[in-house]
Amino acid sequence: MRVFSAVLTAAVLCATSTLAFAADPSWTLDRLMNTLGAKKSGRAQFTETRYLKIAQEPLESSGELVFVAPDHLEKHTVSPKPENLVVDGDMLTVDRNGRKVTIPLRNYPELGAFIESIRATLAGNRFALENAYKVSVDGKGNDWTMTLVPIDSRMKQKVSSITLAGSGAALARVEIKQADGDRSLMRLQDASAH
Repeated sequence: MRVFSAVLTAAVLCATSTLAFAADPSWTLDRLMNTLGAKKSGRAQFTETRYLKIAQEPLESSGELVFVAPDHLEKHTVSPKPENLVVDGDMLTVDRNGRKVTIPLRNYPELGAFIESIRATLAGNRFALENAYKVSVDGKGNDWTMTLVPIDSRMKQKVSSITLAGSGAALARVEIKQADGDRSLMRLQDASAH
């Protein structure tokens, strides 16, 4: 499950921007997809808090996320221990504790579908996104929330829901609720200009 949340947050959180939107009652899923898809690359500093049933205290991590359209995603964790996750095309590379492992996503259909759904979000492809999730959007352009609920029964065994919140194309947080009750909350700050 850690790979699922890492890939999701790397993909979605890097779609940041400082665009401002006035309150608009016509804010729709299509408009959100167009706004997020307009950002072709980005960087964000993240702080992630994971709440696990097996841990007495929440687990904290931080680092940087990178996205380059159409299909390159990176999550560089700096604290508490260095770890790099990179999705490039059909390949996922995990670099942890001096060991680097690369796996083809086609060998892991659930993970591949998950990543393609995120790429669809970043590309502004509502229809591809809706092939994997029931999607709902609340709020307005300057304060929106998008909730993704998996459609596939195998995916539902891993993830209950993913809630993303932001303003315009600036994503402020992503919460992933796992089917087993564990959850993670990631907050981010745009780092594209730094």
